[in-house]
Amino acid sequence: MKILIVDDEKPARDRLHQLVDDFGNYVVIGEAANGEEAIAMAANLAPDIVLLDIRMPGMDGIEAAHHMNAMHKPPAVVFTTAYDEYAIDAFDARAIGYVLKPVRRERLERALQHASQLTGNMLRELTAQPGIESRRNHVCALAHGELHLIPIGDVDFFTADQKYVCVYHANGKHLIDDSLKSLEQEFAANFVRIHRSALVAVDRIDRLEKTADGKTRIVLRDGASGDLPVSRRHLATVRRRLKGG
Repeated sequence: MKILIVDDEKPARDRLHQLVDDFGNYVVIGEAANGEEAIAMAANLAPDIVLLDIRMPGMDGIEAAHHMNAMHKPPAVVFTTAYDEYAIDAFDARAIGYVLKPVRRERLERALQHASQLTGNMLRELTAQPGIESRRNHVCALAHGELHLIPIGDVDFFTADQKYVCVYHANGKHLIDDSLKSLEQEFAANFVRIHRSALVAVDRIDRLEKTADGKTRIVLRDGASGDLPVSRRHLATVRRRLKGG
């Protein structure tokens, strides 16, 4: 079984590496120091299991696990964590593999033996628990067999088209697997729904303007383009959000 170790602290990585080597049934194929490195290495090395620290600078382990789930063959994930008892109850309730820091040999071996692949629903339920960070800083697109991480700060808007959602961002557009409803819930602080099939980043809106047929549309800042009509149902909410409400 191929294992990727992810932790921002080298002593922790060294400890896990030594323990895994001692078990004999596994081989460490790589080490990463943060979530972004972990995703790139997982895509290139195709590990069977990822030992994934949760609290790391930049992209944390929960978000990294979300993005790894988008891979064609997602690895099993075992979280390494120092979270409090409430978060641990959430891991237990959803049968999500974890080991507490400081890592004990017996617990790690059991976790590796019972490692199972996470689902998107399991991760969403987990991040709804107190004390666990819930909002991602990126969305993940799979294009031509490669994962693309798109910073939320670069996103202009999302549109739904049948079973897919398209994200329009500073460097183009990509299809993603997230639903518009889940994106609206997760990024409610930064995005506003303008009609049933579109969410727009509030800070990317320049103004509202009337169209020739009397309807209302959104004009984005910096000349960004997009056909963004506002439905009558959502107009009052959009106006309130633009005023900071």
